[in-house]
Amino acid sequence: MADTYTQFSEADKVSSIDRVFTSAWSDNTNDLGSSHFSSSTQYVTSDPTASGAFFMEIYNKNPSDSTAEVQYSIAYGNRNGKGGLQFNDGTGAENITSTKAIYSQYRSLVFGGDESQTFNFDGHVPEGIYVININRARYKNALRMGNVALQLSGSTHLLKLTDDSVTTSGSANAFRPGVGREFNIVSGSLGSRLGSSNTYVDASGSYGLIYPDAGFIILNEDALDQTAANKGIALGTVVTSDNEARNPVKLQNALKQGNSFILDSQEDIAGRFYFIRVRNQEFNYSTNNSFTEDDGTLKYDSMIDNPQVYITTVGLYNDNQDLLAVAKLSQPLPKDFTKEALIKVKLDY
Repeated sequence: MADTYTQFSEADKVSSIDRVFTSAWSDNTNDLGSSHFSSSTQYVTSDPTASGAFFMEIYNKNPSDSTAEVQYSIAYGNRNGKGGLQFNDGTGAENITSTKAIYSQYRSLVFGGDESQTFNFDGHVPEGIYVININRARYKNALRMGNVALQLSGSTHLLKLTDDSVTTSGSANAFRPGVGREFNIVSGSLGSRLGSSNTYVDASGSYGLIYPDAGFIILNEDALDQTAANKGIALGTVVTSDNEARNPVKLQNALKQGNSFILDSQEDIAGRFYFIRVRNQEFNYSTNNSFTEDDGTLKYDSMIDNPQVYITTVGLYNDNQDLLAVAKLSQPLPKDFTKEALIKVKLDY
């Protein structure tokens, strides 16, 4: 009957989390390949306080295309402020640059504001870092570990990088309260590093760190600057003071020439199952006009002791009997006094 309601018990409700993986890039493109475009309007470095002095936005298409979307940004940070123009030359403001601000920003994110901390790559502490920050809309809840494929190319060497989540059996290198899990960026593929150590660059430590829950990668400047013989790509980072170094362009070019950048996003979809138990004595009559007369009596005498109805829709109500959700069955379900049914409804939110 339309005015009959059945209260759910706790046993009738089950919560669930479904994890969905898709490409992090627009249009579900699996691999960005060489499609790494910057905007001359945004990437202006001659003004030390312009956004371009702090980061370079990277699009999947030429920004002149109306369908182009930002995929990630590249920033260069230096703990001593090198590689960027000074904000001013006043006493006490030396080396206050965008690169120092970038280094301080990510140090604060990872280490919680402890200014004594520095980024350590398998025992090596470089002066500068490169940051690849994935656009927030691209990675959703997190970046998928075990599937990172990042290729960087120099003049004579192709460097294939991945995370080390498979090598470490899914265990993070560390957990940082502000940004979550921390894994190493290593030479290898599909989450497995080559060899038995994270140190692949002579006297320069590992290649970097990845923070999948916060959506960014930090790369070791010194490792990338090493020559091909020392397993770097001779990136050529400029670290002179008060200099419009435009270091992000160097990494952008290495990504283009590497011709492969694969990242998957992870989306956790919360759901709840409701089990609707229709017992043999319940829901055997209907108020449909085809079933009853205007006075509420049954139209057909044969239905008095043996009603035949069909369940087509389930309505979920709150305690005030307000309709909140409707579930449609794929086909009508016959119901009479000899039949019972268990209908499972799932709500995703």
